[in-house]
Amino acid sequence: MELTVGTILEGKVKSITNFGAFIALPENKTGMVHISEVANAYVSDIRQHLTEGQDVKVMVIAAEGGKINLSIKRLEPKPQREGSRPGFRNNAPRRDGPSGEGFRSPRTPVQPAAPKTADQIFEEKLKAFMTESDSKLASVKAYADHKSRSRRRGG
Repeated sequence: MELTVGTILEGKVKSITNFGAFIALPENKTGMVHISEVANAYVSDIRQHLTEGQDVKVMVIAAEGGKINLSIKRLEPKPQREGSRPGFRNNAPRRDGPSGEGFRSPRTPVQPAAPKTADQIFEEKLKAFMTESDSKLASVKAYADHKSRSRRRGG
């Protein structure tokens, strides 16, 4: 099996170090998840997120020279930061240039994300459907509760 960037695999945590975790992959291959690729939040102690023997879903982010670099966080939805405005990097304030007009520092290039698999797209759609469905059910229940309370009061 050829491992290419973007491939999603199931693996088992073999060992944990201070800088990452080694994951047993199919066909007796081993890859590593660096501590920075474990979660979307800052991870100071990887052992708070992973345990030896744990089954994990990982994405191949690099495979060169026999080394396989993996990511867990790239399979999780990216959290929306509070107060951020779409289209503005780090919500940076405008600064005045020498002639008085505002300017922003140039944007850093963003690497394109690996293409999503059919399973990932399906999971995203299912999650969105379930969220919307739960919301609608909650509003129907709230309406029914309101109606039953108003009937008891004679309203």
